[in-house]
Amino acid sequence: MKIPIDPAAFAPFIAWLFKLWVRTIRFEPHGAIDFLDRNRRGEAGVIALWHGEIFPVTAFGHTVSSHLVTFVSQSKDGEVIARVLERIGHTTVRGSSTRGGVKALLKAKRVMEQENRMAVFTIDGPKGPRHKAKDGVIFLAQRAGAKILPIRAYPERKVVFDKSWDHFVLPLPFTRCPVYVGEPMDVTDEKLTKDVLERETARLEARMLALGAE
Repeated sequence: MKIPIDPAAFAPFIAWLFKLWVRTIRFEPHGAIDFLDRNRRGEAGVIALWHGEIFPVTAFGHTVSSHLVTFVSQSKDGEVIARVLERIGHTTVRGSSTRGGVKALLKAKRVMEQENRMAVFTIDGPKGPRHKAKDGVIFLAQRAGAKILPIRAYPERKVVFDKSWDHFVLPLPFTRCPVYVGEPMDVTDEKLTKDVLERETARLEARMLALGAE
């Protein structure tokens, strides 16, 4: 008789392995890292990153603060990811731009206000196109009265999964990893019409693409 194994049962081991992996990476932060301290004093923020850089950016964030609220898809894989993130200190909300998005955004806003957590948003996820920002982050930042903090990571030694849509980056243990934190971006207080959303999203996308050097 085949006994089914729930992949989420491996979350404790994955979280332990992640923490161990993070300890080996030599992060070199540049830019507006002081905003993380301002957040601890009550200034709302949303961290913006590319989907392919989830691992190195989350790893860097873990060395600074895990007092975050993170979006995770409602898929089976998302359940494993959510349990791992919760074990390293994150609060998670389930939803994406393709499923449960508005509900997740509103829940994240409540968590940000009630628990003083920064939100983490993969702005080209969950399915791309790669490095094309979507507008959910603008909606969340305006509703939460938050600034958007662009972050990029460039590990020197890495494995890049070129066949994945996001070119997922896995930093190798003991690598050097420059991290670039852009100046916090204020979001307009105008009504978020289609044109306004397109303008603000393009402004954030340009900042992300100019941040650091490939």
